[in-house]
Amino acid sequence: MTIEVKDLKYIYSPDMPGETTALDGVSFDVTEPSIIGIIGHTGSGKSTLLQHLNGLIKPTSGEIYIDGECITDEKKNLTDVRRKIGLVFQYPEHQLFEETVAKDVAFGPKNLGLEEEDIDRRVRRALYMVGLDYDEVADVSSFELSGGMKRRAAIAGVIAMEPAILMLDEPMAGLDPQAHRDMLALIKKVQRDMKLIILIVSHNMADVAELSDRVLVMSKGRIIMDDGPHEIFKRYDELSAMGLSVPPAAEIAQKISKKVKGFESNPLSIRELADDIEEFRRTKR
Repeated sequence: MTIEVKDLKYIYSPDMPGETTALDGVSFDVTEPSIIGIIGHTGSGKSTLLQHLNGLIKPTSGEIYIDGECITDEKKNLTDVRRKIGLVFQYPEHQLFEETVAKDVAFGPKNLGLEEEDIDRRVRRALYMVGLDYDEVADVSSFELSGGMKRRAAIAGVIAMEPAILMLDEPMAGLDPQAHRDMLALIKKVQRDMKLIILIVSHNMADVAELSDRVLVMSKGRIIMDDGPHEIFKRYDELSAMGLSVPPAAEIAQKISKKVKGFESNPLSIRELADDIEEFRRTKR
């Protein structure tokens, strides 16, 4: 599965007083299973981009190819495309509506017209993938689950569609610390086991740093940086000028380097920072 975006442009309310350019010449491609973090200040075009990739919004101009198929072609039937692409909106648990967890997870596969045996297999596998025990939750009302479990069940419903591309819009928003850590582990597991392309929009730079193989930085509807997380987050001053933060470890390293001569570190995690500090201390003994 591949993604190719060519010169994508989208204008809200064209030729109206509130006309706004949300995407302005966006181009990038993804050619192998990986996790792509997408960051940018509010209004930079992140969520609008995800909705284009799922065919929910048609671009003003430009093209999107999913596995070589142009999904922006007006004649293209998007039903088959959407089967390959799972989109999880912010607070997906609000989309739960069936009377039991199993029925909620089975909703998508049923709409694909699958046999009951295949639906059951997908439901069991999806619940397993998100760390929920089928025997314990299958017949439970989705509304009786904890907040973190509701979100897992909602994501299981997307996974049960067996997409090749998974898009997550602020997947950790509103979670308590333990559920937050569990969700990070879940995303890593899903990507590793299902070998998906995962695109994540997030304002949490520590999460982006921990999860991403590659980071896209958006500003005013454009991609202005596209690189690995170490390379992106060492551009501290440029990100700060755009109103963006860096992972806490990178921020601490910056402050130390300004006060301690010769100290250099480009960490994404506190563990990496601790290792760099210890190495610096050894060299100075």
